[in-house]
Amino acid sequence: MYGALGGYTRWAIVFLIIFVLFLLLVPYTTVTTCTTTPVY
Repeated sequence: MYGALGGYTRWAIVFLIIFVLFLLLVPYTTVTTCTTTPVY
């Protein structure tokens, strides 16, 4: 039981890290593309 719970939390932490990195990467790429194109 403890081993399964540990594995679940490990995968949850890995997924959380990837999700946070994705959230940080998407706005950065959108901002760079918006700044490169003349918006105003």
